[in-house]
Amino acid sequence: MALMPKRVKHRKIQRGRIRGKATRGNTVAFGEYGLQSLEPGWITSRQIEAGRITANQVVRTGGGRIWIRIFPQKSVTSTPLETRMGKGKGDIDFWCAVIKEGTILYEVGGVPLELAKRALARCAHKMPLKCRLVTRRHKV
Repeated sequence: MALMPKRVKHRKIQRGRIRGKATRGNTVAFGEYGLQSLEPGWITSRQIEAGRITANQVVRTGGGRIWIRIFPQKSVTSTPLETRMGKGKGDIDFWCAVIKEGTILYEVGGVPLELAKRALARCAHKMPLKCRLVTRRHKV
């Protein structure tokens, strides 16, 4: 089942532009290791779900937990092929999350580093953006 909001204020949203780096959601908050995006872009709800499934297959064996830090709340529309111009905006095609550079996508906790690396590497293969593994910074 694909992720999507229960209800939205506006059904159809303009495309917009992704500018700057992430100031919120850019540090590991829940687990010990995280997957951080290195470039801006859109991640569809299907890609988020695919990453969750592959990471869960690895983490479940070690008894850890995975957190998804992004949610698809942008609707993307498309008009059908061979449709003439001027008939309005198309129907909603899919939902996506807008990702800025530096956003944490997934977090893993309760597993050793090797297992977390394997889980997040498999997760990164499903993402359309370049990602890297980051660790939590403990306050001393």
